[in-house]
Amino acid sequence: MFLATIPHHPSVFSPSWVWKEERHLRANDRELNLSYKYADNAIKTSKYNVFTFLPLNLFEQFQRLANAYFLFLLCLQSIPEVSSLPWYTTVVPLVLVLSMTMAKDCSDDMNRHRCDRQVNNRKVEVLIEGELQSEKWMDVQVGDIIKLENNQFVTVRMEVIKVSPSVFLILLSSSSRETNLKVKQALTVTGKLEDSVEKLANFNGEVRCEPPNNRLDKFTGTLTLKGETYSLDNERILLRGCTLRNTQWCFGLVVFGGPDTKLMQNCGRTTFKRTSIDRLMNVLVLSIFGFLMIMCLILAIGNGIWEYQEGSKFAAFLPKGVSAPFSAFLTFWSYVIILNTVVPISLYVSVEIIRLGNSFYINWDRKMYYPKSDTPAEARTTTLNEELGQIKYIFSDKTGTLTQNIMTFNKCSINGKSYGELLDFSGQRVEINEKTEKVDFSWNNLADPKFCFHDNSLVEVVRAGNPEVQAFFRLLALCHTVMPEEKKEGELYYQAQSPDEGALVTAARNFGFVFRSRTPESITVVEMGELVTYELLAVLDFNNVRKRMSVIVRSPEGKLTLYCKGADTIIFERLSPSCSNLTEVTTEHLNEFAGEGLRTLALAYKDIDPEYMEDWKLRHHVANTAMDEREEKLDALYEEIEKGLLLLGSTAVEDKLQDGVPQTIEQLSKADIKIWVLTGDKQETAENIGYSCNMLREEMNEVFIVSANTAEEVRKELHRSGLFCLLKTETVADEPVNGEYAMVINGHSLAFALEKDMEMELLRTACMCQTVICCRVTPLQKAQVVELVKKYKQAVTLAIGDGANDVSMIKAAHIGVGISGQEGMQAVLSSDYSFAQFRYLQRLLLVHGRWSYLRMCKFLRYFFYKNFTFTFVHFWYGFFCGFSAQTAYDDWFITLFNLVYTALPVLSLSLFDQDVNDWWSFQYPQLYTPGQLNQYFSKRAFVYTVLHSVYSSLVLFFIPWAAMYDTVRDDGKDIVDYQSFALLAQTCLLIAVSIQLGLDTHYWTAMNQFFLWGSLSVYFAVIFTMYSNGMFLTLTSSFPFIGTARNSLNQPNVWLTMLLTSILCVLPVVAYRFLRILLWPTINDKVRGRGYKVRQDKVLPPTPRRVQARRTSTRRSGYAFSHAQGYGDLVTSGKFLRRTPKRRPALFSQTDSPLAQTQPQFYRTISEREEPPLSP
Repeated sequence: MFLATIPHHPSVFSPSWVWKEERHLRANDRELNLSYKYADNAIKTSKYNVFTFLPLNLFEQFQRLANAYFLFLLCLQSIPEVSSLPWYTTVVPLVLVLSMTMAKDCSDDMNRHRCDRQVNNRKVEVLIEGELQSEKWMDVQVGDIIKLENNQFVTVRMEVIKVSPSVFLILLSSSSRETNLKVKQALTVTGKLEDSVEKLANFNGEVRCEPPNNRLDKFTGTLTLKGETYSLDNERILLRGCTLRNTQWCFGLVVFGGPDTKLMQNCGRTTFKRTSIDRLMNVLVLSIFGFLMIMCLILAIGNGIWEYQEGSKFAAFLPKGVSAPFSAFLTFWSYVIILNTVVPISLYVSVEIIRLGNSFYINWDRKMYYPKSDTPAEARTTTLNEELGQIKYIFSDKTGTLTQNIMTFNKCSINGKSYGELLDFSGQRVEINEKTEKVDFSWNNLADPKFCFHDNSLVEVVRAGNPEVQAFFRLLALCHTVMPEEKKEGELYYQAQSPDEGALVTAARNFGFVFRSRTPESITVVEMGELVTYELLAVLDFNNVRKRMSVIVRSPEGKLTLYCKGADTIIFERLSPSCSNLTEVTTEHLNEFAGEGLRTLALAYKDIDPEYMEDWKLRHHVANTAMDEREEKLDALYEEIEKGLLLLGSTAVEDKLQDGVPQTIEQLSKADIKIWVLTGDKQETAENIGYSCNMLREEMNEVFIVSANTAEEVRKELHRSGLFCLLKTETVADEPVNGEYAMVINGHSLAFALEKDMEMELLRTACMCQTVICCRVTPLQKAQVVELVKKYKQAVTLAIGDGANDVSMIKAAHIGVGISGQEGMQAVLSSDYSFAQFRYLQRLLLVHGRWSYLRMCKFLRYFFYKNFTFTFVHFWYGFFCGFSAQTAYDDWFITLFNLVYTALPVLSLSLFDQDVNDWWSFQYPQLYTPGQLNQYFSKRAFVYTVLHSVYSSLVLFFIPWAAMYDTVRDDGKDIVDYQSFALLAQTCLLIAVSIQLGLDTHYWTAMNQFFLWGSLSVYFAVIFTMYSNGMFLTLTSSFPFIGTARNSLNQPNVWLTMLLTSILCVLPVVAYRFLRILLWPTINDKVRGRGYKVRQDKVLPPTPRRVQARRTSTRRSGYAFSHAQGYGDLVTSGKFLRRTPKRRPALFSQTDSPLAQTQPQFYRTISEREEPPLSP
């Protein structure tokens, strides 16, 4: 017999497994097993190799519409009759775009290759040809026998053959913080093989089992050996991703490898995530294509009319006559080439650069760095940054994400007196913080130095010999299933199957009742320095129905005692009538503990008559060996002996939240972000955390509990909430609700609610609630909930978790965030962003996400504005050049406009701009809501941008045209020529779009100034160089604008025309923005206006922490105790209470840092006092 902890999540989808195909394998027979072509144990997440990278990457890139379009343009330009621009105007941008994207994809795939090699090259001992050989993980095959040693990862999913003589084997799951100790047994027939390599090499058992699937709680198969068939179930299976503890070695037969393991089956399908802006851009690009075709068609028709009416007059001068229709056809394609800038290829490169830069900001943010574990925040993808500024729904795991999974013994009630609070001389409650003096346990040599308690009065009564207090801690030291480990004399380590158990046994240890060791028949305790051994007669095991566990022990004096701990409501029903007064006082204390969000237990005991015990044991033996109704008979015996108990008191354990979790949830709620908790924990535990995080509050109108066993009952409970709307629509819109509601639903009910005919009812009810908590859910159900919201809500979702059980949810959401904890990196490896603490989520969203979204929207609006303005000037010019497809600008200006002259200024805007700084972003979380509503960039905003471009292009064409028409130079020479007009038009365009960029910039930095003025300087330097005599003489055909710059720019009327066009272009923008701020100010305008009133730049001191007012609650904590059934079987070595284990989380890790160490953001109510100014 051995123990194991595996990631376990109850599944409720199908009552029984139907084998669609059977897996057959034979131990130590690679030839046979390879013939079935089962998956090997190699993991591959990379996309390319050396040979496929170039063709496959180019194929993927040309699937982008814009890239394929520019490739088509390049083909058109190779046709002389159509080409109206030199080839380099298209080749240079296209090659640059493809090269930069290719370099980025290469870097990303190299990282994936490195991660794959790291996992696949781990070593494990494999039995090959009668010898144990060290093999790489990726070389392990189905049917191999492998040897695992203490603290070693489980490389595959395997059947356990034999474990070391050590009684206990503990597997600590590396895949999730929500780990469980699980009772496991190897088959007796394989256990006889021991550790003999010779016997194992001759082992030729055949396994037939279910095909690969994602059900973590069930396995069905058989082992055939020497003609006998033995049943295999989940108790004989170890899952990949676990780690061996407390055993020397373990042999196992590989059943599934690599992608067939349940861990990989639960990882979900990796999908390519695109932001809502990406999807909108695709729609807009298609619209732009249509608009481009319309413009080209108009100009082609104009050319046909012009050729018909006017072109015939010039036909005699042409070498070959061309008909008007054919001329219009050629002109259509020529204008497709000229007006291609309306679909700018540089847009996609610029977007990638902006996303990469904003990703670096996340990686470099010291305020998201966790020093205790040396873990910085990491943007694992560069394509989703702006989506962080649009989150509406957050789906969060509980254990290890909201909590540290560290239980601390905070308070207790013993014999009607409450311990754990500190009072001052006036009787007022004193807040306990890090500086509060701790209890000195130096008198106890076996005390845990990490244990912290502040109420000295409890130590005093224990040391004074108070019998009730000592009985209280004696119960905690005896009634549990903890496994002790003593590596050195006096250095005790407790391996607890739940952190609750560990916290209670550790508390008893520090108060003088030290659990020292145990055997299947005894428990040894050091009581106030004296070694006492109790005979363990029975363990009345815990299950979710009983909600209690008991032990029956015989003291050295021969006294028989039953010790029981469990849910207060369950214990109180079984108390002796003599405890009525004590019950009332204890109930008051329990209400106080529950009001503070603590997890509570009631403790009671009972002395047992020896004769009755002998009779009970006989009846227990009969019930335990019964073939029919065994469970019912055992429960009846337990119920019989657990009556007439005497109350000792109650415990209050805190499931320690991560630092800043309540404040983070409060900030995100103010930003109108809804948080749903999806956890595998039981309902009571999840509710307690909900109250601790202020997600659930006493003042809420109602908390609906959905816990039903049939689909019809679930439907009735959803309807009974009164929030359900019968309106049938394809999407679920946000509906106003009077009051605040919350919903708690368990996994069994959720399975029915997620069915097609009920999912809309579930979603509408849930969306009207302020808080939704789904408990006892499987990894698949987590992903289904996320998919449901994605499907029917026009909202962006984010999933955050820390373990393998959260991977499917993380992959399903628009954004996946992994918490990098101590219990594995599976969630991080599947996430888009990762950091060490939940509180960093608010900075990721409210600061980085909002800035990224704002910057991207500004970039897109400005980019479309300047390119449409650029293109529309060509369009208007067509009406004045006989629709001849002549360009309005110099060819080199067309080539360099997006790549050089306007590239860096708009990138600086998109990388450095801030509407308000991070301090104000936290002070006003409402600044986040415009992103949820797509207010900064949408189809409507795009139309406004196009109209703005139409106006600007009209000014930029007709003002220079009118200014140059019939104009002469100062010396009387004519200035009206094509080159001079083109120079004036393109210069006016560049100055106008630069001024517009300046108006859009809120936060000026040295880089913004340098790029803006530098780009203008480069432009003038380039035109004077390219229009010089030397360039003309070197390449006459490529540089025909000889002398244009020096002849035109020395004329005052040219500079006055530039000034006039600039004023006319920006005047409507300035007027509109002034009126909008004056009459219809947005939340951004209000916050910025408030910031400008601040005269002094100083940071407010942190608000003093308020002492939390005592709050009582009639809400029972509901036995929030993460204990699993089945451990009585372990500690009694199979003599009593042989049960099938269920699940519960998790070994508690002992990490976290004080809040002050990481200097978090201050949370305070915004006052009217002086505040620091905005960064801009």
